[in-house]
Amino acid sequence: MSLPPSFFDAMYAAAEDPWSMRTRWYERRKYSLTTAVLPQERYGDGLEVGCSVGELTARLAGRCDRLTGWDASAAAVARATARVAGAGQVRIEQAAVPHRPLPQVDLLVLSEVLYYLDAADLQRFLAQVPAAVRPGGTVVAVHWRHPVPEYPQTGDAVHEALRAALPWPRVATHEEPDLLLDCWVAADDPRAASVAAAEHLW
Repeated sequence: MSLPPSFFDAMYAAAEDPWSMRTRWYERRKYSLTTAVLPQERYGDGLEVGCSVGELTARLAGRCDRLTGWDASAAAVARATARVAGAGQVRIEQAAVPHRPLPQVDLLVLSEVLYYLDAADLQRFLAQVPAAVRPGGTVVAVHWRHPVPEYPQTGDAVHEALRAALPWPRVATHEEPDLLLDCWVAADDPRAASVAAAEHLW
């Protein structure tokens, strides 16, 4: 079964930053990789699903005119809200997928979140994505590859499902022993996803 909000509430009750997102080099490097693959310099509306304490949110804020972070845990929402205080274009909301329908966005960020869903809930979520991402928009996903006994799925299984479900060109893939990162652009023509083409370099 998908992990319930109570699982995350217990994690945040036990530690201010349960996954050490603010202090680990692994996490900071991963955030740099995630933002580096985004093909557009700036986006209109962005959504980060599973924003936790807001470390990646703070980096994404500079790339979006409007950014929303969702998390299932009220404690995470409070900590992320504090982290991005002063960024008027950012709002943090308590929400869990697939139960909260996705809004229309130009950027959808799925960082270390989808393996908390069981196979049925993951498919329900993925069915929403094509209609939620505007033409020319971006989906970026990054997940830990090592198995965690409590998680319903592995990162590899999640990315296999993403690759099967999303109908657009995959414009970037980064694979390491520890993580998988994929990026898609919502376009039929792969040339429309080319940063070089957008800047008339070819």
